[in-house]
Order: sequence, then structure tokens, then C-alpha cells
Amino acid sequence: MEAASALLDKLITYVVNPAILLVFAAGFAAFMYGLLEFMWNLNSGEASQEGKRHMVYGIIGMLIMISVYGILKLVDDTFGFGALTPGGGSATDVRRGEGIGPPNNFFGN
Repeated sequence: MEAASALLDKLITYVVNPAILLVFAAGFAAFMYGLLEFMWNLNSGEASQEGKRHMVYGIIGMLIMISVYGILKLVDDTFGFGALTPGGGSATDVRRGEGIGPPNNFFGN
């Protein structure tokens, strides 16, 4: 079981996280290219529309990658894999709630 956990940790660290970052960077580059294209061709109608499309595709790509990372983080935190948390383990610290309980009744008696 320890070997599978180590393999999963290395797979996420060296494959999944860099792939998410690379696709996010590609979306950002597409957005910036579209912005430059839009501003460069402000006076011509069709070329500026192409720039707008590139900006929209870049934003959609970045939103998809943020969503993918969020879903992976949610699954990771829910099942306690610790793969996306630096150093492993859960990112949620529940120790501070150990001595807390409900009051005896509504009036505190």
C-alpha cells in the first residue's frame, strides 16, 4: 500500500500538476495574444473580432484548468489522500476543536 501511495504522489507531483500548469499557461498565452491582436487591429473589424475570440478561448481554458484543479483538490481533501498538499496529509486542521462541546441546555445550565 505504501508503494502505491508513493507512486500516486510522484505521478501527481511530476505529471498532473505540471500538466495543469502548462495548459493554464497556454490559456494565459492565448488570452494575451488575443489582447495584443485586438489592440493592434482596433480599426479593422474582422481582425479585432479574431482577437476577441482568442481572448475568450484563453479565458475559457484558464477557467477549465482552475476547475480541474479545484475538483482534484476537493477529491483529495475529501478522501484524505494528501497528494496535492505539500508534505502529504490533510490540509484541514481539526485539532483546535477537540475540547469543544455543546452547552448542557439552552440557558447554559
